[in-house]
Amino acid sequence: MLSGAFHVGMGDKFDTKKGETLRVGGFFRAEKDMQHYAWTTEPTVIQIHGRGPFTINYVNPADDPRNKTSEKK
Repeated sequence: MLSGAFHVGMGDKFDTKKGETLRVGGFFRAEKDMQHYAWTTEPTVIQIHGRGPFTINYVNPADDPRNKTSEKK
């Protein structure tokens, strides 16, 4: 954690009542294929470390912003 507040929880269901809050200097470690979710409640900067390749897999593909179609006006 570089700045702000980063919240992370374990499992495949998003629940803001569960999880923990990471503050500056905090860290979270997840094993390969470990289902987890995260959110912020203020402007936040995080740093991610890991061995590649790196990918984000959404439990629910409808939540993946890459699957959203943008409407142009």
